[in-house]
Amino acid sequence: MHASSPRDPHLAQLDPQAFVGDPELIRMLDEHSLPAPCEADGALFRQGDPPVGLYILHQGMVTLSMISDNGQSLFAVQALPGSLLGLPGLISSQPYSLTATARASAQVSFVNRDTFTWLMLSHPEISAKILQVLAAEVHSARRAIR
Repeated sequence: MHASSPRDPHLAQLDPQAFVGDPELIRMLDEHSLPAPCEADGALFRQGDPPVGLYILHQGMVTLSMISDNGQSLFAVQALPGSLLGLPGLISSQPYSLTATARASAQVSFVNRDTFTWLMLSHPEISAKILQVLAAEVHSARRAIR
């Protein structure tokens, strides 16, 4: 479902803005990232995969989705440029709770787990900005559940 699609009353509606980091945070993370080429449509990560790092969407299309245990779609939302993808799993060391599917030619970068951990410990300003994104994701999820 594209963010501007009509609301499906059976699917949760997350605010795609909740995944977006401020430009300074994106810049700081990007200084320590590697390109994640998207030469064909495909998953950056899948719901249930162990977290290996953080993906940053710079341009193009990435869809975030979640399915229930019985295989029903719970939601799908189009990520916006500046979105930090996989953040809750990375922070909690729990499997990714969403699937992120990139379209061919999306511009995405990747910060591996060790680099991300080092950045969080060595740059408190990054930690505070990461917490802002996590809080926005939690608020969006709570609104969607209501």
